Amino acid sequence: MLQLITIGIGAGVATALLFASVASGALLSIFLFYLAPLPIMIAALGWGSLAGLIGAVTAAAGLAFTFGPYFFFSFLAIVGLPAWWLCRLALLARPADVPAVAAGPAAPTDLEWYPVGRLVLWAAILASAVVAAAILYAAINTDNFHTGLRNAFERVLRLQTGTPPGSPLLMRGVSNPDLLLDVMVTVVPLLAAVLTTVTHLFNLWLAGRVVSVSGRLRRPWPDLPALTLPKQAPLFLAGAIALTFLPGVLGTVSMVFAAALLMAFAILGLAVLHAITRGTDSRYFILAGVYGALFVFTWPVIPLALLGLAEAAFDIRGRFVHARRGPPATPT
Repeated sequence: MLQLITIGIGAGVATALLFASVASGALLSIFLFYLAPLPIMIAALGWGSLAGLIGAVTAAAGLAFTFGPYFFFSFLAIVGLPAWWLCRLALLARPADVPAVAAGPAAPTDLEWYPVGRLVLWAAILASAVVAAAILYAAINTDNFHTGLRNAFERVLRLQTGTPPGSPLLMRGVSNPDLLLDVMVTVVPLLAAVLTTVTHLFNLWLAGRVVSVSGRLRRPWPDLPALTLPKQAPLFLAGAIALTFLPGVLGTVSMVFAAALLMAFAILGLAVLHAITRGTDSRYFILAGVYGALFVFTWPVIPLALLGLAEAAFDIRGRFVHARRGPPATPT
C-alpha cells in the first residue's frame, strides 16, 4: 500500500509539473502540456486505478496550492478524472464465454477485457463533455458565448498584429478579419473536442506501451486494427448531428459532440486502413502517407471518418478478408 501511495504521489507531482509548464510560454511547453495525463495513466495501468486517482488528486492539490483553488476542480475535470476513468475502464475484465468443447482446467482463467472500441467512444464523450462544460460555463446562451469568445480572439489578434483597441483590425493577407473571427468562434470549440479526444487516446496508448515494456500491464496488448465501435455509436452520431440544428447553446454543444464522435469514426477508419493493408508490399508507404497528411493538413480526417462509418455499416474488413481468401474450394 505504501508503494502504491508513493507511486501515485510521484505521478501527481510529475503531472502537475507538465501541466504547469505551459506558463513558461516556451514552444516545447505546449507539447509537455498535452502529455500531462501520461504519468497518471502510467500509474493507473501499472499499479491500479487507485494509484492513478491518488496521482490525479495530488496534481490537482499541487496546482491549487500554486495557482489558486480554481485549478483544483478545473484540472480534475479536464485532465485528472478523464485520465483515471479511461485507465480504470481499460483494466476491467470478466470471465469469457468459453465453448463447451474448450471447457477444462484453463477455461476459468480466460478473461474478456474491456473493448478498445468502447475506450475510443468514451474518450470522445469525455472530451465533448469537457468542452461542453466550458461552453455552458462561459455563457447562458450561445450569443453571449460567441460574443465573449470572439472578443477574446480579437484581443489576441490585436496583440499579435499591434493593432490598438478601437481601430479596425488589420491583418496581413486577410481581407476580412471579421469573417475570420466568426469562423474561429465556430471552429475552435470543435477543434478543441477533436484535439482532446486524440490527446486522451494518444496518452492512453503511450502509457500502455510504457507499462507493457516494464512488464506490469495486466491485460494483453489488444489488436488495435481489429477495434470496433459499439453498435450504438452511429445512433449517437446521428442524434448529435440532428441536434446541431437546435438554436442557441444546445446547437453549439451538439456540434461539439458530433465533432468528437466523427473523430472516433476517423480512428475506426485508421483501424480499417491498418487491417486491409496487412500483407501488402506498399503498406508502410500508404500508412506513412496517411499519417503525414493528417499531421500536415488534418482534412484527411473527413474521408477517414467516412471510411469508419462505411465499416460500421458494411463490415469492410470482413468483406476484404473474404475477397482476399477467395471462395471456398469446390469439392470434387
